[in-house]
Amino acid sequence: MKKNTKFSAYGLTAIAIAASLTLAACGGGGGSGSPSTSGTGSSGSTSGTSPTTPAAVTGTLTTPQYAANSAQLAAFTLLNQYRQECGFPALQENTELDQAAQAHAKYMGLNNAVSDSEASGNAGFTGASYIARAVAAGLPSTVNGTGVSAAYYTNSTLAESQYGSNMITTWLAGVYHSGAVFYPSGIVGIGEYETQYNGYPDAWGSMSLLNTATQTMSSTPLTFPCQGTTGIAYSGAGETPTPPNVSNTGWGTPVVVMGNSGDAIVLQTASMTGPAGSVTLQVLNSSTDPNKEIGAYEAVAYPTSPLSPNTQYSVSLTGTVNGTAFSRSFTFTTGNVAG
Repeated sequence: MKKNTKFSAYGLTAIAIAASLTLAACGGGGGSGSPSTSGTGSSGSTSGTSPTTPAAVTGTLTTPQYAANSAQLAAFTLLNQYRQECGFPALQENTELDQAAQAHAKYMGLNNAVSDSEASGNAGFTGASYIARAVAAGLPSTVNGTGVSAAYYTNSTLAESQYGSNMITTWLAGVYHSGAVFYPSGIVGIGEYETQYNGYPDAWGSMSLLNTATQTMSSTPLTFPCQGTTGIAYSGAGETPTPPNVSNTGWGTPVVVMGNSGDAIVLQTASMTGPAGSVTLQVLNSSTDPNKEIGAYEAVAYPTSPLSPNTQYSVSLTGTVNGTAFSRSFTFTTGNVAG
């Protein structure tokens, strides 16, 4: 089975034959760029301040209506599982965001490239940015939040659900992508489109977490992974821009620290230990990230080399949220999967 991974963050793009990921952020938090998993992908967050009385958003469902065994349902289910395990608000499906995400997934497939943005002269164009595509699908122009896109390819045919879960796994392995999918939007839209390469499916996926208001999280900052998280990728690679100080084989499971959208998070110390002892970590805050992808409300600490599969690690963190000290300690266990 052939698999490659690439990512990028808001304002950037990335493509890969097997796995690629792009991340884009237009304010509100992350940086700019686009990440993708096997194939191609992107993610980004939009900027903007919600009005005092947020505009109404239509199309939100109390029960998801994605097709059974679909990539969309698998992605929705796995991401919500991780979000709820770690105290993040559960997401609800929004059909207008689905329309925007599906259109962008098709755009990437038609143009054979992962990106956050679209060019008006290209096939399948519906809007230049995540916000523009959401507005074109019927959402208010005051929406803000994040978006991610990806593509996944292997030289075998997978179940549709595997494409969805693999994209989530890859996004969570990205230093600059993992924070984007935990944005407190409350609603989400997911799209997936397939083309063929060498006789096998090339799955293109996009996800938008946009809303006119963010949900308020309690007991911030929250982390991912958190106490008891299992089965997550032990390594990541191919992200654009490349996270600083990583090995030529990639990096290990990122630890994301998230506050509410108006919070200021400063991660001061981070340590990780496993069966072989202490793990070397890189800490990034919004003020220290050379790629300017980390938002003020988040921070990340990540091993500078891949971890080991199926292994438990202990994490200790200290820092401040809006100037008030916090500390977090927990254990998590990697799976036999790479991002």
